[in-house]
Amino acid sequence: MRNSYIKKPVKTIVVDKKSVAELLDAMAETGFQGKKLGQAAQLWTKMVKDPGVTICLGYTGSLSTTGQWKMINWLIENRYIDVLVPTGANISEDLVEAMGKHYWQGTHTANDVDLLKADLNRYYDVYGKESDYLPMIELITDYIMTLDSHYNYSTREFLQGFGHWLNKKKVYSIVAAAAKHGVPVFCPAMVDSAYGDAILVAKARGFNLVLDQSKDFQEFMALGAKVKNFGVVYIGGGVPKDFIQLLAVSSPLQFTNKRLPGRKGSVHRPTNEGYYPHKYAIQITTDSPQWGGLSGCTLEEAISWGKITANEDHLTCYCEATIALPLIAHALNEKTKGKKRKGFDFAKAF
Repeated sequence: MRNSYIKKPVKTIVVDKKSVAELLDAMAETGFQGKKLGQAAQLWTKMVKDPGVTICLGYTGSLSTTGQWKMINWLIENRYIDVLVPTGANISEDLVEAMGKHYWQGTHTANDVDLLKADLNRYYDVYGKESDYLPMIELITDYIMTLDSHYNYSTREFLQGFGHWLNKKKVYSIVAAAAKHGVPVFCPAMVDSAYGDAILVAKARGFNLVLDQSKDFQEFMALGAKVKNFGVVYIGGGVPKDFIQLLAVSSPLQFTNKRLPGRKGSVHRPTNEGYYPHKYAIQITTDSPQWGGLSGCTLEEAISWGKITANEDHLTCYCEATIALPLIAHALNEKTKGKKRKGFDFAKAF
């Protein structure tokens, strides 16, 4: 029995002239979260090289303020993700820099009363000017005012249109990159951000925007019958993670027989419902599972729901996103040699 556990030795890391990808590969042969981070880069590379998988990224937090958003653009441009499900913050706060403004390096020990008086908003150790935030809200509002007040928009429709509108204005943000490269963006909690503020400003101007969450969910779940296999990457958790996870178990409910036509899945015997676990899964989080929240929920727990395939192609790395994302993105660039992936064609998907 002992020999069944003793298979692969830990490999000590030697300091030499390694590239980022080589360092992460070396870390994958060690232990703890360094090992998981190295394995995450390897697994994402495996997803990218699998032509039969559609990659969904769930992207949470307020990461655009910390200099991360252009890496999301790069992932979109190279189609290393096919679908983006972000928080509203991550696809609004990037607009500040895309408009030519800045966020500012600060300290978490600053006097917040003084910052309030200086009209500076603090994101832990980053500062943002209120005088830059409001023009971003106004930019979103200007787009809203071009829409049809008698039409109910899914967030995908709203953000696709916004992305094309921004490209014409040469404001190359995350949603602009997504629109240009055919990557749909769903934002199920979009109003919890500057988009909600812009909706209020538009209302004050006499325009009533309606975002239809039911339509959003129906459009997203429709992908279940059109895609062969999904690979999922979660940076953080929250609503984006749950939205994507439900694709594996809720999408069959759109059909009367509770099966996805053309896809091989499994069946819950008591209810006769079909389920279609995601083929690959990476989770990068700082949350713990014992509190019961979805952000810390393990991928092993998700196997019990039928959301993740019970194989070795899933892992959780407990690491802060501003450490993990730059390292993995640069390793991906090396491992793929910058070769763009074809990705799923969504032209007729909606």
